[in-house]
Amino acid sequence: MKRTISYLLTGILIGLISATLGAQPAAGVYTGTDPEDPTKVHEVKINDHYLVYTEYTNAPDFIRTRGGFFEIDGASLKVDLEFNSAFEQDSVKTLNLAFEIESDKLVLKEAIPVNLTRNPSVDQDLDGTWLFATRGPDTGQERRGDSNPRKTLKFLIDGHFQWIAYHTETMRFSGTGGGIYSARDGVYTENIRYFSRDNSRVGAVLEFNYERKGDDWHHTGNNSRGESMYEIWSIRK
Repeated sequence: MKRTISYLLTGILIGLISATLGAQPAAGVYTGTDPEDPTKVHEVKINDHYLVYTEYTNAPDFIRTRGGFFEIDGASLKVDLEFNSAFEQDSVKTLNLAFEIESDKLVLKEAIPVNLTRNPSVDQDLDGTWLFATRGPDTGQERRGDSNPRKTLKFLIDGHFQWIAYHTETMRFSGTGGGIYSARDGVYTENIRYFSRDNSRVGAVLEFNYERKGDDWHHTGNNSRGESMYEIWSIRK
């Protein structure tokens, strides 16, 4: 009887370990501070196939951002990078991030372990990954698509947003910005927490109009420089 119970407990333990090793982090936004520098923020946005890992400080200073399509390889997140803001310095095109999942926490072990906590889920109209398509209005003009190496991506999930401009063939990084957002009743609002090109814009609150038309997001208003704009973004499937 004791041996049977022992075998049963061993089987359960092995099953739990296997499940943990094969588990994928739940879609959402994970944030935490650096164990060596409490002013430094680590932020991971992840859905079922795409991951963006950004680091910045509350000074505020942008540090770096990296992202791309990923797959689970045992206890590692293997990311095929579409962009890497530090590419000119490190030439890195892939990431292998050892990880553990502990309830609502994601532990990443790139250089030193970083503990990230999943933010509350928030469902909004514009959640998803979007690619800049064209300037509006839509008059049948040529669009940028997934086949174009020059991309501007927006990743919106759980009340957080980030845009990244990059080139997939040369790995040239042009800029990024992000923070928290809301999208309600046709009004899209951004509160900027980091901006790679000009950190004086951190803290700005920008309000736009939005309308979803099929797979398109029509985005109108004034940009961070106060200039009138009309952009059309297409959902990335």
